[in-house]
Amino acid sequence: MFSSVVPLARLNPFHAPHLQLLQDGVRKRPDPAEPPSPRRSLAAAAIAEEEYSCEYGSLKFYALCGFGGVLSCGLTHTAVVPLDLVKCRIQVDPQKYKSIFNGFSVTVKEDGVRGLAKGWAPTFFGYSMQGLCKFGFYEVFKVLYGNLLGEENSYLWRTSLYLAASASAEFFADIALAPMEAAKVRIQTQPGYANTLRQAAPKMFAEEGVWAFYKGVVPLWMRQIPYTMMKFACFERTVEALYKYVVPKPRSECSKPEQLVVTFTAGYIAGVFCAIVSHPADSVVSVLNKEKGSSASQVLVRLGFKGVWKGLFARIIMIGTLTALQWFIYDSVKVYFRLPRPPPPEMPESLKKKLALTE
Repeated sequence: MFSSVVPLARLNPFHAPHLQLLQDGVRKRPDPAEPPSPRRSLAAAAIAEEEYSCEYGSLKFYALCGFGGVLSCGLTHTAVVPLDLVKCRIQVDPQKYKSIFNGFSVTVKEDGVRGLAKGWAPTFFGYSMQGLCKFGFYEVFKVLYGNLLGEENSYLWRTSLYLAASASAEFFADIALAPMEAAKVRIQTQPGYANTLRQAAPKMFAEEGVWAFYKGVVPLWMRQIPYTMMKFACFERTVEALYKYVVPKPRSECSKPEQLVVTFTAGYIAGVFCAIVSHPADSVVSVLNKEKGSSASQVLVRLGFKGVWKGLFARIIMIGTLTALQWFIYDSVKVYFRLPRPPPPEMPESLKKKLALTE
């Protein structure tokens, strides 16, 4: 019975996940001439247990997704600290740091090779917390908003669903990131201010109090919320398009390594768009955290249209690579812990009937 249903179902352009087909096949299409077999029920349960370690939308699922976010954001951002340092210095002092290569050269001459690692500690801790909230809450809000919309509207408005869920998640993620981001920029862009997080944090608190750590949260929202909306929505739709138009076989027939290659490719494409969308606000954040007493609007006026695009090439390289690696690590964590990984969305049967796509 299984061997005949599954190949036919996979030929359907709107085929459902393999596991669901097995379960639905047993539950909805029983053979009247054959009594229900407990062995089949046990086999289906064993397949389900082997396939996933937890239920989609469970607390364990959200917790492990958050852990995947910690690894994907914390490790990748820390790995590109040298490039981030040069990018920030180009933004706040373009006269001294004229390009990526010039910025690296000047930094190594003044601070040595170790100087390229300045700000690694606030980067690691800050972006680990941000990743926890970004990916963990994205899954929470995607399920929450999807349930509110219903199955049909969730499919029809899936891009809006991705945008709303990612924006909601990033709102909280930036609150977690703001203190460490402020310390990182001070360390990287103000020579002599501090060399470590332990030096920078108490000095910032003594000068401006708690405000020193959160004065950049609004421009951080301006930078990160559009970035994250693009990151998740573009990624989700790119994955959908790759499986539909590029990959020569359905996702269910792709091996795990093949699926991860698609994940990396879609992540890089999304990262390029992320960098462009969020760069003006990133320039404002870098200057704002360097200076005392300035507001975001004052910095924006002073930089002007041309000034906010300084360092864009470096940011495209950094964010494109970063985003691709983040999605690759995040999806790899899901594979390792055997978490549910829903395939690209398919039109619900009820909607297909309404649109006369089925008999």
